[in-house]
Amino acid sequence: MQSFFTRLIDGVAVYRDRRMAVILILGFASGLPAPLVYSNLSIWLSDSGISRTEIGLFSLATTAYALNFLWAPLVDRLQIPWLSHRLGRRRAWMLISQAFLMLTIAGMSLTDPSVDASMVALACVFVAFVSATQDIVIDAYRIDILEPDEYGAGSAVAIWGWHIGGTLVGGAGGLFLAQALGWQGAYLVLAFSLIPAMAAVLLAPEPRNRDAIRAEGPSSPLLWIKEAVVDPLLDFTTRRWWLLILIFIFVFKLGDALLGRMSGVFYRELGFSLSDIAEVTKVYGLAASIIGVLIGGIVIKMIGVLPGLLVGGLFAAATNLVYAYLASVGLNPTVFAIAVVTDNFTSGLATVAFVAYLSSLCNVAYSATQYALLNSLANLARIWFAASAGAMVDGLDGNWTLFFTITAGIALAGLPLLIAMMVVLRTPRGEPRAS
Repeated sequence: MQSFFTRLIDGVAVYRDRRMAVILILGFASGLPAPLVYSNLSIWLSDSGISRTEIGLFSLATTAYALNFLWAPLVDRLQIPWLSHRLGRRRAWMLISQAFLMLTIAGMSLTDPSVDASMVALACVFVAFVSATQDIVIDAYRIDILEPDEYGAGSAVAIWGWHIGGTLVGGAGGLFLAQALGWQGAYLVLAFSLIPAMAAVLLAPEPRNRDAIRAEGPSSPLLWIKEAVVDPLLDFTTRRWWLLILIFIFVFKLGDALLGRMSGVFYRELGFSLSDIAEVTKVYGLAASIIGVLIGGIVIKMIGVLPGLLVGGLFAAATNLVYAYLASVGLNPTVFAIAVVTDNFTSGLATVAFVAYLSSLCNVAYSATQYALLNSLANLARIWFAASAGAMVDGLDGNWTLFFTITAGIALAGLPLLIAMMVVLRTPRGEPRAS
């Protein structure tokens, strides 16, 4: 019992570290664009008369999130003239990506899906590309600035910040702004909400000890390509059961992918207003996310990453069934709130475990490239499957109950692989073994 409370105290104490405040703000910047190209965009498109199938296909405009590993070596290695010398490699890339992100979101505010949906899709491509680039350096910064036993807590804080940016400000705030100012006005206001994050980058510490690993550049372009691209990939394939790991990463969040793309459309079809959705998301959803993320970080600290993934995966599948029940009862505010609460809580818990797991797989010498590659696999699954979500609902003749029941079954697809990994790759506390 004493050991339990000692581990519990250690798990909570790590959140008081000043580095966690930096990670929180960076998480905000990472999360803010998400609803602008996913949930809120789906509602905007639905309100503009775009079909479910077409809304699902808009997911393909965010493919950059799944392919950012292709340019991650550049972010990992290249210096930005003048700026990198003054801020360091990581902070320079963060500042540049945030400045461009602000501009691309402002550009998206000038489009209108009821006039030309293709221009909205093109703007979405640019926002996703810059946002995905920002994610590369933010993820690498978090890995570089923390010790391995702090990855769980760091992941929790990053996701907490993500939800403040994505769920509260970009999501709920965006819906309130859309109701008051219209969709274009909402996107313009949200573009400038990145300014505080840019200021935080200027005040954040650069991880000098990790950056020193990359301080001396290679002597030739071919050597640079070898060290920046080939070596990180070959390094990962030296791990035991690396192919099993990649397959698990690909399938773990398939159920979430389908639910997330169409949830906003589903709410609107049930009859909930923009303010209804924003209120429930802001008051109940954000609180549930914070609690889920916090508990997720503590659970991982206490029982390990792989058991934490199993718990999160089971809860996530159960959440989809709550949405199926909401579809069957219709316009019911109480059930709606329960669905949002359970979804956000389980998503927070599962995502903390998932991010911590990906972080634990990275060699610190190649943190940006390897994390981007692993995270891209998960995003690729989300994008591909989300693109088919609208067509699936249309194919079911709008039967949302059956749709969410199917997604619950899909959410369980990765758990047999996870159990196999727990047998062949775990240590006594469920941490992945080193290669």
